[in-house]
Amino acid sequence: MKIGIVGTGWVGASVAISLLHGGVATSLLLHDANERLAEGEALDLAHGASFYPAAHVSSVPLEAMADADAVVISAGRGGKPNESRLDLLRDNAAIVRGVASRLSTMRGVIVVVTNPVDVMTRIALEASGLPASRVIGTGTMLDTARLRHVVADRLHVDPRTVHAQVLGEHGDSEVVAWSGATAGGLSLRAWPGWRRDQEPAIAEQVRRAAYEIIARKGATNHAIGLVTANLLRSVLRDERRVLTVSRLQEGALGVRHVALSLPAIVGRDGAATVVEPALSDDERAAFEHSALVLTTAFASLAGAP
Repeated sequence: MKIGIVGTGWVGASVAISLLHGGVATSLLLHDANERLAEGEALDLAHGASFYPAAHVSSVPLEAMADADAVVISAGRGGKPNESRLDLLRDNAAIVRGVASRLSTMRGVIVVVTNPVDVMTRIALEASGLPASRVIGTGTMLDTARLRHVVADRLHVDPRTVHAQVLGEHGDSEVVAWSGATAGGLSLRAWPGWRRDQEPAIAEQVRRAAYEIIARKGATNHAIGLVTANLLRSVLRDERRVLTVSRLQEGALGVRHVALSLPAIVGRDGAATVVEPALSDDERAAFEHSALVLTTAFASLAGAP
């Protein structure tokens, strides 16, 4: 499988090594506005070829990705301490728009990682002109993984035992769907010792996770690299897994014309089928608020260069 990565900073490099270790890519193409950076990453990764499944790594012009099975957009600047993802909006919108417009003839799937990922997903969709199902943001996959980690730690079980989802924005208005969360097939709220009054604190811990990491090391990169590789594996192997990815919504839960995360069946045709989760009234209201936050953020770009 041929996969391109546009943007080879911290995140792009972590996506690359995760793809190679996972055997997802047989041909990995790297591109960056800083050509020498992309060349250096390609050489560094290629030198490790003895330690991952066979794959060819090279740095290429963006146009060389037109026939890729998937292209990851991770170009743009990262967040600063105490800066929300939406604060990145104007700085990264022009970059993503410029990249996506040059991928309009590609035959594969675009995966957007650049933050704020939901708004960037809609920008990439409109700039590329590809079908909505083929422009996917990593969305709340990382938030969902963080939630599973925190809950599993409380229950003293493996995170893969926990099935719980974060929906809406990958950001401050995200929504934890507690009402549908389970562990080992048992409703989380029926788990011995579970207390509903601890849920807001857990949700806040998940929501603040990126800020805490950025304050300590300047960026988040490893977990999102693993998330992106996992998403691409589902696409390229047509696994049809249900993942909380961001895509332009076309009526699910009453939401239209905004990109945000809901569970979707992800396979070779992208995120073609959205699965509407059952939500409590409070969760539904919070989800609608998240959609409004993102609609407002996208509208704020009107007239921006």
